[in-house]
Amino acid sequence: MSSTIWSVDEHLDDILATVRPLEPIELQLPDAQGCVLVKDVVVEVALPPFDNSSMDGYAVRIADVEGASEEFPAVLTVIGDVAAGSAGLADDQVVGPGQAARIMTGAPLPAGAEAVVPVEWTDGGTGEGPAAAMRTHSDAPEGATGEVRVHRSVEAGAHVRERGSDVKPGDLALRAGSIVGPPQIGLLAAIGRSTVVVRPRPRVVVLSTGSELVEPGEELRGGQIYDSNSYALTAAARDAGAIAYRVGAVTDDAETLRATIEDQLIRADIIVTTGGVSVGAYDVVKEALSSVGDEDEPGSGIDFRKLAMQPGKPQGFGSIGPDHTPLLALPGNPVSSYVSFELFVRPAIRALMGRTDLHRPTVRAVLNVDKALTSPAGRRQFLRGTYDEEAGTVTPVGGSGSHLIAALAQADALIVLPEDTTSAEPGTETDVIPLR
Repeated sequence: MSSTIWSVDEHLDDILATVRPLEPIELQLPDAQGCVLVKDVVVEVALPPFDNSSMDGYAVRIADVEGASEEFPAVLTVIGDVAAGSAGLADDQVVGPGQAARIMTGAPLPAGAEAVVPVEWTDGGTGEGPAAAMRTHSDAPEGATGEVRVHRSVEAGAHVRERGSDVKPGDLALRAGSIVGPPQIGLLAAIGRSTVVVRPRPRVVVLSTGSELVEPGEELRGGQIYDSNSYALTAAARDAGAIAYRVGAVTDDAETLRATIEDQLIRADIIVTTGGVSVGAYDVVKEALSSVGDEDEPGSGIDFRKLAMQPGKPQGFGSIGPDHTPLLALPGNPVSSYVSFELFVRPAIRALMGRTDLHRPTVRAVLNVDKALTSPAGRRQFLRGTYDEEAGTVTPVGGSGSHLIAALAQADALIVLPEDTTSAEPGTETDVIPLR
């Protein structure tokens, strides 16, 4: 273990200087969700690809319905139907003077037509007025012809979605660096793209160490506790955008831990361990991690450090195996491990994804406390709190103990007290990191 005291920023800088974005791959759209685009996506097909109706109604010429009213409706001859998914009227059919074509939402605007009159503005071809039109339009027989009475005029292009009114061929659909979320997947599908080149979501393997740990649901025996860290950190990794794998707790045995990590290297872009890094217990973990993977690989190995922070003073970081897989060894106390994850692992995951927003935003808030908060000199302290965005205040939850997981579950922010702060009075403004 290094005797040097590292600052929070130095440790984070070291991690981010080591972690490199994953190589791009081409993925099917459903698998690309949450990933970062590597290349610009240019539109090849206009959207919509043709002029189409935005309403159920009748495709008409403007001149034929000019001045139409309830008292003096325009009476037009219906020459055919145009349904969504159809090619439109026959090639030799054109909506001519005094004519109309019944049209459904999404159907192509037939030749000769200049606008669409909603069915509610007509009698639906029944001769009974607008109310009857609304009842019978969708039930009228396919290909029905006859007459329709139009009770209102329309302007050119009314209720018509023009070809390319959303995007045109050659337009930039999405820029490189965009996050592929549900709306982006919808756009990609709409312009005909079934795959996209992205940086994949990193695979994160999370494991806890400690002979005292048992799985939730099992019976506790003397000196045992339930393994909560691996569950919390696996969930945190998924929340950060990763594909996360949780490994059951590993006993305090160097050979077992070494074998477990080596088995996981094949499916890991980053490995996170928790436990066994404090001064009194790090030797087993250090012994195990010093020879994981290829021992002859230059530049590999784990450095165990002391950080000027509370909680989370003991940390380990390095790379292991032939592919130099990053490994972050976090403390075992639940609050320490979670705070460490937020500060160090989450940014590393997002760096692997190729994202630029590595960190949660930091805001300023006023301390809502009855008495001053104390903090050890020379350490950056992270306290749990609840943040009221509207009031601009933050209220501490629980104490500073690194084992107080119940308080962590109630918190939605970290209160940051800088290294040079030993006391923060009520009403003091300080940095806050919202967690949700």
